This record gives sequence, C-alpha cells and structure tokens, in this order.
Amino acid sequence: MFYRSVTESHAQRQRFRRARPVIALAGVAFAIGAIVGANHTASQAHALAARFVAAWTKGEYATMYSDIDAASQRTTSISEFIDAYQNALTTATATRLQVTGKPHDGQDSLVAVPVRVHTRLFGTLALSFGLKIVGGGGESAHIAWSRSLAFPGLRPGELLSRHTTLPRRATLLARDGSVLAEGAATGAGQRSSPLGAVASAVVGSIGPVPAARRQALEAEGAPASSIVGISGVERALDDRLRGTPGGELLAGQRVLASVAPAAASAVRSTVSPTVQRAAVTALGGQLGGIVAMQPATGQILAVAGIGLDSLQPPGSTFKMVTLSGVLQAGIATPHTTFPYATYATLDGVKLSNANGEECGGTLELAFAVSCNSVFAPLGVKLGAVRLVAIAEGYGFNHEPGIPGAVESTLPAASQIQGELDVGSTAIGQGEVLASALQMATVAATIADGGRRPRPTFAFTSKSSPGVTATSTAVARTVRRLMIDVVREGTGTSAAIPGVTVAGKTGTAELKTTTACSSGKEAASAKEGGSGGSPEGCQGTASEASNTDAWFAAFAPALDPRIVVGVLLVKDGAGGATAAPVARQVLEAGLQASS
Repeated sequence: MFYRSVTESHAQRQRFRRARPVIALAGVAFAIGAIVGANHTASQAHALAARFVAAWTKGEYATMYSDIDAASQRTTSISEFIDAYQNALTTATATRLQVTGKPHDGQDSLVAVPVRVHTRLFGTLALSFGLKIVGGGGESAHIAWSRSLAFPGLRPGELLSRHTTLPRRATLLARDGSVLAEGAATGAGQRSSPLGAVASAVVGSIGPVPAARRQALEAEGAPASSIVGISGVERALDDRLRGTPGGELLAGQRVLASVAPAAASAVRSTVSPTVQRAAVTALGGQLGGIVAMQPATGQILAVAGIGLDSLQPPGSTFKMVTLSGVLQAGIATPHTTFPYATYATLDGVKLSNANGEECGGTLELAFAVSCNSVFAPLGVKLGAVRLVAIAEGYGFNHEPGIPGAVESTLPAASQIQGELDVGSTAIGQGEVLASALQMATVAATIADGGRRPRPTFAFTSKSSPGVTATSTAVARTVRRLMIDVVREGTGTSAAIPGVTVAGKTGTAELKTTTACSSGKEAASAKEGGSGGSPEGCQGTASEASNTDAWFAAFAPALDPRIVVGVLLVKDGAGGATAAPVARQVLEAGLQASS
C-alpha cells in the first residue's frame, strides 16, 4: 500500500510538472490579451481624438458634438457648443486651421492632438488640444467636454480672450498728394481737412463701429470700441486707413501671443481738390448730389451732397439704358421714324409728353428732345426681360463697388406687369431708383465703349477690368445721340465752347396731384416719364416742386476724361437746372486734367 501510494504521488507530481508549462502559457496569453486590449482601446481613443480635431479644422461642429459624452451634452446645447468654437476663432482672428501631427498620449491621461492656427493678427500658432476620453472603448468612447476645449492650448478652466487697440488713423491724401483729411480717430465726426467744408461730402465721417460691421471688424482684430470710417472716403478706404490692430491673445491670464499695433502709411485717394471745389460750389445749398469720375478707370474725382447715398427716380436719364437695349436688340436704328404725337396709349392710359408737347420723327431726334411717346412704346417692344437685363448690365441691382454707397434698383422682369409698367420703367419712372453715382456710371459705360467701370476711391495706375454692358458699336451710337442732346436737344445748357459734350437730361416726376383724373390715369401720373403725365395732369405734374432734375454727361465726347452725374431734388427740368451745374464741374475737370 505504501509503495502504491508513493507511486501514485510520484505520478501526480509528474502530471503537475507537465501541466505547469500549460498554465504558464495561459498566463502569457492573458497578459498579451490585456496588452492588446489596452492598445486597442488606446487606438480607439486616438482615432476618436483625431476625428474630433479634424472636424474642428473643417467647421463640422455637428460631428464634433456627436462625439462628446452625454453629460457634456446635457450641460451644453449644440448652439452653445457651436458658438463657443466660432467665438474663439473670431477672437483669435483665425483664417486657417490644420492638424500637424498624430494623436498621442499626453499628460494627465489626455490624448494630445497637435494643430496649427493661422491668424490675421497673431501670426501662426502651434498648439495642441488635450482631450479626455471617457466611457471605455468602442462606440461607448466619448470626449468629456468643457469650454477650455473651444480652442487649442487652453488649460482646464481657461477661456480665450484678447485685448487689442488700433493705431493712429492714417492721413488721407488727395490724388495730387495734398492732405485731404488727417488727425487721430478719437471720436465721432469728421477729421480736419485743409479744404474745410468743401471736403466733408467726399471725405465723409468717422464714428463707433456700426452693428452691421461689428462681426467682420471683430474677426479682423479691431476692438469693439474702435472708431472707424462711417461714410465717404473714410468708409470706402477704411481697411487701409485703420492700420493693423495690436494686442494680446490670452488663455485665462496667460499670454498665448502678442503683436504691436502698426499704423498705415498715408493713403492716396482719387479725389481731385479742383473738381471737388467745383462740385460743392456748383451744388451750393441745393438739396441734391453730384458725382464726377474718370470713365476709363472709375476713379471718383468728386462727390457733393447726396451723390452716393440717396435714391430717386432717374427720369429720362434712364433712356440711355433703354436706347442701348433697343439698338442692341435691333428693334430700331437712329434713322427709324416714329409718328409725331402728344402722348402714347399704354393699357388704355394716355401717357403724355412733357407739358403735352408734340414730338416724334427719327429715333435720333426723339432721344435729343426726350420724347416719351416714342420711348415708352419702344420699352414695351423691348420687353421687361431685355430691359431689366440691359439695366443690370449697366449696374442696376448690383452693389455699386463703393462701401457705404446705396444700390440702384429696378424690379425683376416678372414684377413689371403690363404695357404701362414696362413703358414707365423704360422712361425711368415706375419703381426705378438711382443715385447720382449710378447715372454717372451709366454715362461712363457709354463713354468707355460699353465697358462698365468699377467706381473706386483707391488711387491706382491700373484700370479695373470692368463689365461689358453693351457692345462697342451700340455704345458709340448712344454717344453720338448724346452729343446731339447737348448740341440741339434738351441739354444745350451743358455746352462748353470748343469742347464736344455728350449728355442726357432727366426730369423725374415724384407724385401725382389732386388735379389729375381718377382711375388708371391718376394712378399712372406717379409712373409717368420725364414730364410724362397722363392726359389731364399737365401743368401740375411739371411744377418744379414735383420733379427731380437730372443730367449725366461726359467730355470731351470723343476722348472722355471726365463724366458727371447730377441730381437736384425738386428743382424742375434737368435741362434747365441740372445741365448748367454739370457744365461747371465738367469745365473744372477738363482744366484739372489738361
């Protein structure tokens, strides 16, 4: 028994010895599995961090929000989440974001993702996001989010902020290099100018940041308390006059980056002191606006009154547009003849000529004397679609190119219904609204062979590419007919001895009167053309207080150096009042450029 027992015990020991390597191997396998599992979890955490930061560089905030944990989502709505990231990028003046390396384990069990933030103000920042991954591995893994993750480089509890200031505002120069405006922008109003009050209309004013520009200026680094350009050249060239802000980008109390303010050099504008004086003098105390520019470059030489920021019906100056459309469509030629009449009947309504006068004959003559009974029906033949298209080619329904200047408009073709509406639009009434800048631009387009220049206050030797509004052949024909307007038509008051002037008058009616007939005829009085009252409204509708006077012109007609747009509010007929004003400005411009 003893022997057997010893033998069995020995056998058991042998079996135990043989089993130990198996147990050892199982232990190794368990350890390897634990390591692989840990590495797999780490890999998933890195993948989650990489996805989160990649979405940040693309502004894919909904994707980012889906990767934060439920606890974070309960305390922060998606709109608050998005605002936190967008506000941080604005604070940093960020322009471009990029991931610069792979995720790796960082301090405090965080996953670090290196990034680079390119900014307008603070240069390029090399930073890292430190992300805390919670919830285990697989789909249960999420990011524990806090507002310190709204921008890379922030530590727990830190928020991003900045303190910036603007440098001294740059001196504004005229085109001849003389000072146009100078002094620090320390408050609302106007800076000092050697030209005094003569410069005010064109230089404009400075003041606190308008609400509409606050977000854009904040993204450029300007502090909320900035004094910036509000109108005129101060507004148009504000980006160059402001200089570059300086200050600190802060993570809590820590400075992430800093930069010194940099004042801009003196900025040269297109304004001619000679032409500016002439425009202000010619306008006098009259309510109205004048804009003078170079047709080839679009450089604005002068602005007086409400030349940039007021809209009125352009009246018969709009016939430059209608004539272009008619010629371009081949509906008529300058030699096409039309019956003499005192009115045209559209939709059963009699649309009269100015003061009920009779006119007709060739298209050339009808344009020279601004004959509504010819141009209103021509507008109907052209149709709303083509009429609106040619007007938009000339700049209507488009930003004028000068920051702060108003946009001139007319309705969409689908909203111009019936013959009366189309005919009224064709003679610059109905719902057509234009600024003096716009009608100067129309004349400049004709002067420059059908290419619409982009108006600018920025002095440069390069011409803007412009937009083709009509063909060179059409523009040349319209120019020839505009010469006839000044030689023998309604614009003879703009004639300059020894200089060929091309121009177009306009007399836009502002309202109907109780003396008009009722029904359609009374309704159309408001929509009539230049002096175009319905029958029964003559006399009342043509009173000076009920009409705006317009004139648009350029000279010398065959080699244009200056174009002028004039609007005189409630001042009678364009040929009688606006044309002489334009002549004074044209003469000054020709003298200055000789």
